Amino acid sequence: MKTDVIILAAGKGTRMVSSTPKPLHPLLGKPIIHYVLSAVQPLADDPPLIVIGHGGEQIQEDVGDEGRFVVQEELLGTGHAVQQTESILRGSGDLVLVVYGDMPLVQPQTLKKLVETQTKHAGPMTILTLIEEDPRGFGRVARDGAGQIQAIIEEADATPAELEINELNAGMYCFNADWLWETIGHLALSDKGEYYLTDLVGLAVQADQSVDSVQVEEAWELLGINNRVHLAEAAQILQEQINTRWMLSGVSILDPQSTYIESDVEIGQDTIILPNTYLQGKTVIGENCRIGPGSKVYDSLVGDQCEIEFSVVEESRLEDKVDIGPFSHLRRGTHLAAGVHVGNFGEIKDSYLGEGTKMGHFSYLGNARVGKDVNIGAGTITCNYDGERKHQTIIRDGVFIGSDSMLVAPLEIGENASTGAGSVVTKDVPPGAVVVGIPARQIKNKDP
Repeated sequence: MKTDVIILAAGKGTRMVSSTPKPLHPLLGKPIIHYVLSAVQPLADDPPLIVIGHGGEQIQEDVGDEGRFVVQEELLGTGHAVQQTESILRGSGDLVLVVYGDMPLVQPQTLKKLVETQTKHAGPMTILTLIEEDPRGFGRVARDGAGQIQAIIEEADATPAELEINELNAGMYCFNADWLWETIGHLALSDKGEYYLTDLVGLAVQADQSVDSVQVEEAWELLGINNRVHLAEAAQILQEQINTRWMLSGVSILDPQSTYIESDVEIGQDTIILPNTYLQGKTVIGENCRIGPGSKVYDSLVGDQCEIEFSVVEESRLEDKVDIGPFSHLRRGTHLAAGVHVGNFGEIKDSYLGEGTKMGHFSYLGNARVGKDVNIGAGTITCNYDGERKHQTIIRDGVFIGSDSMLVAPLEIGENASTGAGSVVTKDVPPGAVVVGIPARQIKNKDP
């Protein structure tokens, strides 16, 4: 049976107090709606149809080809939102799954169970429910003496007795498609001037048709994001799950409460993550590494047996046995070969350092290509920007760069050459030469 998926994402999200549409607020590095897209992806035969309104252009730009879109021009409730999809979906599939774009924690297996239950159900719809003492604004599920669902009562409309019901409507539904399109036009306008999707339960019951349900075991799955407090709660739940998964996979996380790992990160066995560390984006960490404390690694590849202490690594590549820090910064385009050492307060951008090279401390390399076994003395700077363009510095194998050297690009320093402390090198240096002074002058060749 073919299932069409509708994601409701048209609300203003005023309680977020933000110019960013609620579905696009980041949750562990990804917009909220991307978690929903991942949950429905195994069930959707076609890209889900996303109902957008406030901030719709931003949502459409972010989601791109992962979804189809329809605009709810007037925000007249959930029933009205689904009505906007009829011209696209009527006659398309056998089932229609409706979910919210602000419920990022719902699991694919839960939605699969919802769809499978409706597939076997003779009635027109199946709803997702949960038993919970804290209603968090959810509607109540009213049943008769035989346990059959009779209605969903919105919290604002519930009597004191109805408010005592602890079975809550989660707001996710699977419908028989033909019945949905035949019936949704019969929804009545509420006192608030909206059309409620929940009223379809009453229409089914009035027609002597049954409504089935699937009960969610874990209440956290149905945490809706209505404000930034809820966003923080969802992040905490997700983070605990991610950290637990990695610890059970052979990664040591010394303080999970202070460790931030996003969902796309990969970590190798026997790596140790120390407190106050952030692993973000599509970062991959190898085996037997030691990351932290106080480090951030973003969109980077880190090999085996690497150490990163109190440092920031962004869009960089570290091969095996590289150690960084404390207090260093690898910026975009940095590539460190095996065995490279970068000490405290070093900064590197758009540069390659060859195997075994050491850059002790207080130095900056930008737009540089450095060979093997090079020593970069303290305070070395590549002067790579002339005010209009950036230029490359090439340092060949075995070079010794003295402390406080200024390397004015474009520049090439030949194999096994040396610069004296405090030199300002403005011209290429031949292999084996020793240069000193301001500007640097060659004083001798090294002994062969």
